[in-house]
Amino acid sequence: MPNPCILCVAITGSVPTKAANPAVPISIAEQIESTHEAFEAGASICHAHVRNPDETPSSDPEKFAALQEGVRKHCPGMIIQFSTGGRSGAGQERGGMLSLRPDMASLSVGSNNFPTRVYENPPQLVDWLASEMRQYEVKPEIEAFDLSHIHKAAEMNRDGRIPGQLYIQFVMGVKNAMPADRETFDFYIKTVNRLSPDAQWCAAGVGPNQIVLNDWAIAAGGHARAGLEDNVRIDKDTLAPSNAALIKRAADLCERYARPVATPAQAREILGLRPG
Repeated sequence: MPNPCILCVAITGSVPTKAANPAVPISIAEQIESTHEAFEAGASICHAHVRNPDETPSSDPEKFAALQEGVRKHCPGMIIQFSTGGRSGAGQERGGMLSLRPDMASLSVGSNNFPTRVYENPPQLVDWLASEMRQYEVKPEIEAFDLSHIHKAAEMNRDGRIPGQLYIQFVMGVKNAMPADRETFDFYIKTVNRLSPDAQWCAAGVGPNQIVLNDWAIAAGGHARAGLEDNVRIDKDTLAPSNAALIKRAADLCERYARPVATPAQAREILGLRPG
């Protein structure tokens, strides 16, 4: 039977700027347009951060609300996933938009090193974010920057802090965190299958590792993330013209490996989400 591949577009993030690539969408209008292009190229999940006009990260719920409204209008059925990442705010500010009831939200369940700082996810904050997601019926996407994060997610699933089927994303290639290492990637899959056999998993690679992780994940039967948040280039000499171009590249890999690109409706069914 065909195994549809869910493609997630990470449209903006907290770090890339227009100085790095003019295609990085900053304003809400730019983000909606860029998401629509990626949606038409095959993306069924929009992983969303929001920015201030000066391009600095924001956790303003009003910005998230405007983005969600625009994506729902222009990308029917697309899964909206808000970021609760630590670059956009501090403490409970990171989850201030969860009351908007997006379909999903990212959840980092442990701390790790980033290029120039420690990405802090203390247990009390992790538990609070998870409780907010339960309250507002938001499905977490576990961002696993380390093997311990997979174990923690499985523990939280067993004790009910993260109910239902797990969705775990392997994030590889962040400087000072987990490199894009094939044996580690394979062990991640083995660990997920052992600890949570019904879980779904995805992979994201940072910088030039994006296409590497796209290839590994699609070939191995998982799901894939691409977009300007993680990688502003098509190759070392060429800037990516759009988020859609990076999603199209992942969709081409799906064709190579005989994996149909999941429609939004299929993605919702795979992830156990309410209809869009």
